[in-house]
Amino acid sequence: MTDLFEDKAHDWDTRPIPVQISEGVTRALAEHVTLRDDLTVMDFGAGTGLICSKVAPAVGRVIAVDISAAMLAKLGEKLADRPDLAGKVDVVCQDIIERPLGRQVDLIVSAMAMHHVADTRALFEAFAAHLHAGGRLAVADLDEEDGDFHPPDAEGVFHAGFDREALGAIAEAAGFADVRFVTAAEVDREGKTYPIFLLTAARIG
Repeated sequence: MTDLFEDKAHDWDTRPIPVQISEGVTRALAEHVTLRDDLTVMDFGAGTGLICSKVAPAVGRVIAVDISAAMLAKLGEKLADRPDLAGKVDVVCQDIIERPLGRQVDLIVSAMAMHHVADTRALFEAFAAHLHAGGRLAVADLDEEDGDFHPPDAEGVFHAGFDREALGAIAEAAGFADVRFVTAAEVDREGKTYPIFLLTAARIG
């Protein structure tokens, strides 16, 4: 599989938009999700760890999952410089739809990864399968937009954001309840504003 982020990984943490989004999502997580030191968390689409590095100190363990080996390598470098996170983060390069982890977690977080997955229904089914009953989901991505957030030649972008009502219905069909949306951040680019939502939900039964 081609690593579409191989050329982006080296400077990802210095790009203003990913940093702005991660800061907004981190604030929204702190406000709408309870983080405790007895939780095991999956960071789906963890990338270089912009979210993981903020969540990990507050929880018991994080499984940082991504299909980009280059992005995860940068996360590994970051962890090497963070002795406070030693032993708390497992880095896994794997497609959880094609190859489930074989374990369940208490919370799944994600930021700006869903639009890179073609089958949203299959993704939410995978989220449900990887959560304990009553486990929480907190995923952030773009609100539905006209397709110009990403360059027209961007590879691996399958969705021009998401309609909140339609995405909520997909979550409920996959076995989630108490589905809620808040706006976590707003990105201004070339005179346009792109809202970033945070969806929170609980796995049923």
